Amino acid sequence: IVALLIMILWNSTSKNEKRGSANKMKTLFGYADKNNIQIEYGRLPENKSISFSITDEDYVIIDYSLLFNQKEEGVHLAHELGHCATGSFYNLYSPLDIRMKHEIRADKWAIKHLISEEDLDAAITNGYTEIWSLAEYFDVTEDFMKKVVCWYTYGNLDTELYF
Repeated sequence: IVALLIMILWNSTSKNEKRGSANKMKTLFGYADKNNIQIEYGRLPENKSISFSITDEDYVIIDYSLLFNQKEEGVHLAHELGHCATGSFYNLYSPLDIRMKHEIRADKWAIKHLISEEDLDAAITNGYTEIWSLAEYFDVTEDFMKKVVCWYTYGNLDTELYF
């Protein structure tokens, strides 16, 4: 009976939805490998992820706890790779560096690499019209999905203004 239930649940999810998360992670890890970005897992309970560059070598560290939450892991990994891809690193000790500018660049990179505008439009056309359903469909967090919708709809990431 358990095996039958598992088969029913497995077959009730479309093939694209089942493959989306695995392909997303494979693509992100492939990007990191191709661009010599080192990805490590460690203990980062406050931030959950960080990225930095040392002597032209880029690094991403993801908190161990995200290994059990693929939605968050993918969003954090894409965001941190966005820092590496755009060179958007900030100096914590500089009063002149605008941290939010770097965060927005990383988020925009993550959005473009996880969900295209065409894929978002197709999902909405197929009836995924709520933030939670879009987030489930694309296997991302609801907070990230709000940023995606803001970016493609309004051209900015100000989720507090629209949600």
